[in-house]
Amino acid sequence: MNESTGYTKSAGWQMGVRRTFPLPPEVVWEFLLGEGLPLWLGRTSLGHEVGERYVTDAGVQGEVRSRNEGRRLRVTWQPPGWSHDATLQLTVLPAATGATIAIHQERLASAAEREEMLAHWTAVLDDIRADLVPT
Repeated sequence: MNESTGYTKSAGWQMGVRRTFPLPPEVVWEFLLGEGLPLWLGRTSLGHEVGERYVTDAGVQGEVRSRNEGRRLRVTWQPPGWSHDATLQLTVLPAATGATIAIHQERLASAAEREEMLAHWTAVLDDIRADLVPT
C-alpha cells in the first residue's frame, strides 16, 4: 500500500467502507438510528439537532454536526484515550438491490489509526449485516 493512501491535505487521514443490504433504504436508516444504534455508535441517545452532544456507555463522545433525515448523519467521534476527535459520516444510499451503508471517517491522526478504524468499521458492518439480514 502506498504510504499516502487515505491521506488528504484538507481532511488528514481518512477511510471509508460500504456494504449493500437487500432492504429498502428507509428500513436500513430506521434500524441504524433506532435499535441498531448500539451496533455502530454505542449505547447512547442521539439528538436530532446540530450541536447536541452524546456519550456512549463505552465512553465515546461527540456531537451531531449535521443530520439529513433518511440519508446522512455526521458526528464528531472521540473514543477514550484519543487526544483528538474525528468526523464520522454515516450515509444510506439507494442501491439496485436495496440500500448501501457507507461509513466515512476523516481527521484521523495517522496511517496506523486509519488502518485500525478501517478494521473497526468493517467489523461494525459485519455486525449490522448479522442483525439486519439474519441467515
